[in-house]
Amino acid sequence: MESQLVFLSDLNFNLDVWKRELKFQESEMDYFEEKLEHVAMRNLGNEVMIQLEGFQNKIIREREVMGHLRHRIRMKKRELAKAKVDNSQEIVFQEKQILLKDEMKTFVKMHYQLKEDMMDFFLKYL
Repeated sequence: MESQLVFLSDLNFNLDVWKRELKFQESEMDYFEEKLEHVAMRNLGNEVMIQLEGFQNKIIREREVMGHLRHRIRMKKRELAKAKVDNSQEIVFQEKQILLKDEMKTFVKMHYQLKEDMMDFFLKYL
């Protein structure tokens, strides 16, 4: 019984870490949007503005995905809070957690690729 409580606590810990990761990435996107505004004010031509608009669209999409992931995390936390600690639920929670883990892993990869692309853009135009 005690090991099952620890297991659910571990799952909850993962959810908290992912939630913090999303919050950090959200704040990064706010900062990057400010920097894009600085580039836009420089009026560097259509090609730069097209790239800038592409980054803005990616940020919008990333924020949508963040919202979806935050929702999934909230739902998972509710499931854990309501859970009756038994082995069959433990397996189901673990399977669902792995799916969410994969989504987070993919999102983080995509976020850092976007971040890298934006940093290159900023080095060139700021």
